[in-house]
Amino acid sequence: MDKALCLEIDGISLGYKPFLITLLVILYLKTGMAQPDRWQQRVEYTMDIDFDVLTHRLAGNQKLIYINNSPDTLHRIFYHLYFNAFQPGSMMDIRSSNIADPHDRIGNKISQLPPDEMGYLKIISLQMDGQDVRFEEVGTILECHLPDPILPGSSVALIMKYTGQVPVQIRRSGRNNKESIAYSMSQWYPKLCEYDYQGWHANPYIAREFYGVFGDFDVKLNIQSNYIVAASGLLMNEEDIGHGYTAKAIIRNHKENSKLMWHFRAENVHDFVWAADPDYRHTHVTSDDGIILRFFYKENRKTKEVWEKLPDIMLEALKFIEPNFGKYPYPQFSFIQAGDGGMEYPMATLITGERSLPSLVGVSIHEWMHTWYPMVLGSNESLYAWMDEGFVEYASARVMNHLRKKGVIPGNPQANPFRRIYQEFRRFLQTGLEEPLSTHADHFITNLAYGVGSYTKGCIFLNQLEYVIGSTAFEKGLLSYYDMWKFKHPNANDFIRVMEKVSDMELDWYKEYFINTTHIIDYAINDVQATSNGGTVIELQKKGGMPMPIDIQVFYHDGSQTNHTIPLVIMRGEKIFDNGIKYLVENDWAWVNQVYQLQIPRAKSEIAHIMIDPTERLMDFNPSDNTWNHE
Repeated sequence: MDKALCLEIDGISLGYKPFLITLLVILYLKTGMAQPDRWQQRVEYTMDIDFDVLTHRLAGNQKLIYINNSPDTLHRIFYHLYFNAFQPGSMMDIRSSNIADPHDRIGNKISQLPPDEMGYLKIISLQMDGQDVRFEEVGTILECHLPDPILPGSSVALIMKYTGQVPVQIRRSGRNNKESIAYSMSQWYPKLCEYDYQGWHANPYIAREFYGVFGDFDVKLNIQSNYIVAASGLLMNEEDIGHGYTAKAIIRNHKENSKLMWHFRAENVHDFVWAADPDYRHTHVTSDDGIILRFFYKENRKTKEVWEKLPDIMLEALKFIEPNFGKYPYPQFSFIQAGDGGMEYPMATLITGERSLPSLVGVSIHEWMHTWYPMVLGSNESLYAWMDEGFVEYASARVMNHLRKKGVIPGNPQANPFRRIYQEFRRFLQTGLEEPLSTHADHFITNLAYGVGSYTKGCIFLNQLEYVIGSTAFEKGLLSYYDMWKFKHPNANDFIRVMEKVSDMELDWYKEYFINTTHIIDYAINDVQATSNGGTVIELQKKGGMPMPIDIQVFYHDGSQTNHTIPLVIMRGEKIFDNGIKYLVENDWAWVNQVYQLQIPRAKSEIAHIMIDPTERLMDFNPSDNTWNHE
């Protein structure tokens, strides 16, 4: 056969079959294989943990199957050893001691820990495919030099033995929290660092957020039998456990000094959390589509009434969340009283529970929305904190407002649930402490700049983007982003590209200005003048450094109004409809021009009122000059 007439795809010779060749090439290109999705690593954890509540120590055996889907040969790997942060002199301790505004939950507490209250993870041995791995503990990172490289497309088995001590509860993880929950076990095991298209992310634990590899967890936990455990994943041996996990009315009277093995599995997650206490009350409800919501709390006069109301409220919340943000992808979720405030994990959250009902619902909704951002949309929380906290702040505001409208939580629903958030950000801008959101979470100069930036400005990023592209495209974009990038690691550009496609606009300028700079948005109505032809000219001024499209609403004395939108040249498009309003699209505004003149074909004497951005979604630094009233 003539070699020139042969075709080989992925090493398979197809011979000379023109129709088959053509069909395969079309399918090959159509499915995107010629330009495949960004690769990502994969893990499979199997853990066997022996835990002693008398010493607060654990002994762990961990098998990790690591699948190298990257095109790179790996000569080293890294693990996180988060518990090592809770030792005097750790980087977390030093950072908290030196930063201008230390976190009130940390302060100088770590520096005062005695040996029996510190945390640690100590590696006893590590092997890769039966060969010893040379390793070194460097603070909260384990540096591992491999006996053989891990080749692209291959997998290895990493077998580890280790011991650990649970610190007293200071930040997120630990024992005996302020509400007397015995164990809040987050960041508790040696966790493989993420390796992606940007390389290794072996960042020390300073107090911020996390980034992990998607995979499956199979965890067997041996703990004193009078303790009730809540965790990520599904309990596989619930009939051996009881404690409210089965539909059957079985009660286990477990002996206090014996141990019980809890077997959990969690699939397609990038972390695993658990909590334990002998006095947990465990209840659960099931949604219409079969999702089990579990609730673990200590019943007392501060918790009983509000936690009994929480399940039905969360069911109502789910009915709003899924059509607006994407379907919850796991079979269950657990709301667990534990931790130091509120912190998200796959299939579970740790939240302090002695709260008022609005506060308990608020923290529950916030942490549950983290399932979408970044438990499923697994962006790097350290690099893109605003894609984590900001997106959740945005979603939570909408969900909470919906619950108020339904009357299931106290409070009046708001026409604009984001007004307070914008006001907070304007006040913060006056401090001069703002830093670009492109700053790595650990490297903000102040905790305030990190918090306001990632939560508040990140929320505004989304709400203001709706202003730019219109509500229909925005809502479509949120769902498209979820469907396209779930169980992957999207970055900022991935998100903005989705929004560009649904809106048919260029939006790179928006991301680059709002995320990479601290330029402010500030527009004003400079002047309103009658023209010689009987019309009116409205002169607008760009006073800030960041350009934006501008919406103008003109009210007339006869009760009518017109709505105008002025796109930016660099948008290469415009919105026409938004929230039921049809806009008159005006000439583009070139961002280099500081002044723009809007021509209105009606007399000045007919105009009663002019307003920039009546929807209040534009983050204008000084909205006081955004209106004009007829004298």
